Amino acid sequence: MGLYTYEDNSILRTIIHWIVDIAVVVSFAWFLVFGYLNQTIINGHSMSPTLEADDICLIDRIAYSVGSPDRYDIVVFKREDSGQPNVKRVIGLPGETIQIISGSVYINGTQLVDESLDHISLSGIADNPVVLQDDEYFLLGDNADSSEDSRFANIGNVRRENIMGRVWFRISPVEEMGFIS
Repeated sequence: MGLYTYEDNSILRTIIHWIVDIAVVVSFAWFLVFGYLNQTIINGHSMSPTLEADDICLIDRIAYSVGSPDRYDIVVFKREDSGQPNVKRVIGLPGETIQIISGSVYINGTQLVDESLDHISLSGIADNPVVLQDDEYFLLGDNADSSEDSRFANIGNVRRENIMGRVWFRISPVEEMGFIS
């Protein structure tokens, strides 16, 4: 009789272990999908050559829950004028003063040395100094001459609460799959 009870406990323990294992795997999968692996589709050519129209990318929504966007991060943000998600690169950080002079970006009066940001033909509102508040970022498209970004009044400075996450991995097209720098 003692042996029979031991077998029941063994089977019961095995079932409980399986249930716990399945619950852990489901919880981890839920965490990845809803917290880390959201995706976005790139619209237009404003982020070319880094990202092209119709590229599908994964968004890291957790990175900015524990930290803040850094200069050159590619982020997804919600536009205040339309509520639509948009993808751009962080150029100006909170507290900085941004200005575009003769096609070059200046931060706090010092020219930002970046070949991809030279020769911006339209400075928009950044023709005059743009002072960023403690929760604001200045975003530009990599293809600045074909980008609607922080230089335009309908987008302007992007508040931290509107930044949805960091674009970190391209999943489509498959031949371009990989991490985004």
